[in-house]
Amino acid sequence: MARACLVPIAFFALVSMHAPAHAIVGASEPAARAGGVMVLAAGRGRGGFCSGVALAPRIVLTAAHCVGAPQATRVHYRNGAGAPVLIEVARIERHAGYRANAVSARAPSVDLAMIETRDALPDAMAPSAIGEAPRTIGATLEIAGFGVMREGMPDTSGQFRSATLRLRGPLSNLLLWLEGEAGACTGDSGGPVFAGGALVAITAFAEGGGGKACGKLTQAVRLAPHRAWIESVIARWR
Repeated sequence: MARACLVPIAFFALVSMHAPAHAIVGASEPAARAGGVMVLAAGRGRGGFCSGVALAPRIVLTAAHCVGAPQATRVHYRNGAGAPVLIEVARIERHAGYRANAVSARAPSVDLAMIETRDALPDAMAPSAIGEAPRTIGATLEIAGFGVMREGMPDTSGQFRSATLRLRGPLSNLLLWLEGEAGACTGDSGGPVFAGGALVAITAFAEGGGGKACGKLTQAVRLAPHRAWIESVIARWR
């Protein structure tokens, strides 16, 4: 199993991409929903990116393992003319239940983080309403993100794309396990998961088969159990 982040890049190199390529490994299509952004984080001379989703004009929700210090994190999107825009970050708050060593320690972790940007996102990025994720095996959900279309090829990332997956077991009150003809991959962490028109989860991990690291199974953090935390952070920042 692997985190569906971070694509290694020079810290803002992504903004020079003139023709974004596909994302999501497997059968996918351009995402129709608004609100998707990239979250760029720098560290030790290198950088990487994940995905994220707007909850309010200056607030983005993503995965906790995707963010660094506020001064080393940026939110990236393209304006109506297709030009890249980088927004500085004012504040970041990781969920208190997040554990950076959760995978190696085989410990539970709430891989969520909130970002407050210094400038507002465009009005066209309609905030996503949080809803309840389905609990029926086989139910369909939509994942979206800016990650790679081909594993191990960073240049196939950069376009917000989506794929329809099915809910599989084990059923959990905290996580979603999703499978289908596609799956999240590097750069898709922090991306939204939708069901019935509502934002219900955030992508956190991906798993592959046959020696691959992603494309087979996608894991996401349910948002409904953490609605109170999300709303409290938004209220406090406002």
